[in-house]
Amino acid sequence: MKHLNVLFAVVFIIILCSCKSNKQLVVSTPTQVLQTQPQLSIKQEPVVSSLLNDSNFSNAHIGICVFEPLTNTYLTQYQSNKYFVPASNVKIATCYAAMKYLGDSLVGLKYLEDESNIYVQAAADPTFLHKDFPTQKIFNWLKSAQKKIYISDNKVAVKPLGKGWAWDDYKEPYMAERSAFPIYGNIVKFYSDEDVYKTIPPYFEKFFSSQFQASDGNMKFNVTRNYGSNSFFFDIIPGKKDTDEITFNTNQTINPISAILGDTLNKTIEKTGYKSMVKKIYSQPTDSLLKPMMHNSDNFFAEQSLLMVSNEKLGYMSDEKIIDTLLKTDLKNLPQKPKWVDGSGLSRYNLFTPQDFVFILNTMKNEFGWQRIKTIFPAGNEGTLKGFYQKYSDKIFAKTGSLSNNISLSGFLTTNSGKELIFSIIINNHQTTSNIVRLSIEKYLTDLIEHN
Repeated sequence: MKHLNVLFAVVFIIILCSCKSNKQLVVSTPTQVLQTQPQLSIKQEPVVSSLLNDSNFSNAHIGICVFEPLTNTYLTQYQSNKYFVPASNVKIATCYAAMKYLGDSLVGLKYLEDESNIYVQAAADPTFLHKDFPTQKIFNWLKSAQKKIYISDNKVAVKPLGKGWAWDDYKEPYMAERSAFPIYGNIVKFYSDEDVYKTIPPYFEKFFSSQFQASDGNMKFNVTRNYGSNSFFFDIIPGKKDTDEITFNTNQTINPISAILGDTLNKTIEKTGYKSMVKKIYSQPTDSLLKPMMHNSDNFFAEQSLLMVSNEKLGYMSDEKIIDTLLKTDLKNLPQKPKWVDGSGLSRYNLFTPQDFVFILNTMKNEFGWQRIKTIFPAGNEGTLKGFYQKYSDKIFAKTGSLSNNISLSGFLTTNSGKELIFSIIINNHQTTSNIVRLSIEKYLTDLIEHN
């Protein structure tokens, strides 16, 4: 009986030890991770321990992965093989695909011509007449054309909104609709100069009506439209200069691009059925698009970039098909297969692991080189990292991600001792402010830079 009691005591201790907190870090090699995804217990680093035990994140889900390419070793892992909503870190995957398949310059249009006509076909280029791209080679080419211009249909219609997007944000500029032939960034700018109201593009001036409202001196000029339409409404504020931007509906039956383009060119542009195009005309350097996409986390640029990749690789535009293709080819060796549904990360259906982002970033570095990455990714205190990592602008290059209650940051850093590391940190379902989360991540990463 005495021996039996001892045996029970040993079993009880083993069970008790197995019930300890699951907030444990993991160090393992890439081979281990790819084969078995172990979660091995080690002593927690003080800095990481303070991040995990922060009361602000007591009910949040946290994933951490830090990898050293030189030694092919994961230095730190915590739930790094678990799935998280990554927000705009999805743009890392989109950026990789764009860097690989869009070449040095963006295809602005595909076209063919005969003696009297030019047939153009959209290539999803988001820079066409976009305010951030003053040089407009495609527009100048169309403007100078002496032949009749027709816009050819594409093989597949583009869905304007992605799966899992917050549909009630349809008016917001950060959720501009996707389209085969984007123009003016698929945004209308309204501006008032005292009692004169104008739009860019001017085409939309015929589609707005006003509602008078007396000014109290603090009123903000606000434009709205009903979902699924291009009828715009705004409040008149007498004697006040102001601007507002809003998305427009790209539905071809409501506002055919041919009409907007024709109005801008002051030419009659007509539509025609699908034609197989041979020739291409290029618009902008590819990295001139990818840099603002990553620095400013531009959702529209990301969505259109993925459609451009699809058009180049598959011959038609489909975010769903190109994602499936990439996951079966270039990204087939990801540690975990993600649920990847859009180009920007606007969708809450996206699910990636921190290991996935480290894998993509490492592949990106190996295939395209450090210099190009430093051009495209924001450094500390740049872009969406503005105000953070101010003393480490030459030490960190990373992409932020933010949705309500979800924050992510993945990228590259160099420690003071010269170690080059790749990291991914994702925090989901937090109940504090985004700024508090970012400051905690900043504390962890700057300590990593200082003490490794």
